[in-house]
Amino acid sequence: MTSISSTTSVTSMNLSLRPLDPLKDAELLHTWVTHPKAAFWMMQDAKLEDVERAYMEVAADEHHHALLGLQDGVPAFLMEKYDPAHRELVGLYEPQPGDVGMHFLVPATETPVHGFTRAVITAVMDELFADPRTRRVVVEPDVTNKAVHALNEAVGFVAEREIQKPEKKALLSFCTRPQYLAARAASRGVAI
Repeated sequence: MTSISSTTSVTSMNLSLRPLDPLKDAELLHTWVTHPKAAFWMMQDAKLEDVERAYMEVAADEHHHALLGLQDGVPAFLMEKYDPAHRELVGLYEPQPGDVGMHFLVPATETPVHGFTRAVITAVMDELFADPRTRRVVVEPDVTNKAVHALNEAVGFVAEREIQKPEKKALLSFCTRPQYLAARAASRGVAI
């Protein structure tokens, strides 16, 4: 399990990641991905078996990994990382060495915590850039998902262009290590 300490302007959050267990975690994931607020995850009509199958496929794929994010040991978010040269973006852009694709999901809650989603994306980016081989993180959110575009921009992503994927029109965006570090420093009020 990877431990990540992420701090927001409001509170300190103890976030960590562990490998997702497609069978043990499927019921929880099913509640998350089928919630109306998770529409961009595109699994609204999925049955429990569909979620199990989807994440068993991820577990069997050497180019795609799913991690369950925990807050103080309690499941709180989902992270996926993938090799865009082999998954998701094949033929839609020219991958560079060190590119890593990423998705994250913060499930809807009855009492949202201010700053939590920002802390999650920061923890996810910290995890990705902890690997020295990662030079750039690639994302392709739905073009209409304005909330995630704002989060991406806040951690250093720069939108490049719209692309047409089979399931959606997406905004192809990139964040290099220097862009991420600059965004982190700016959010802390530190000049670099």
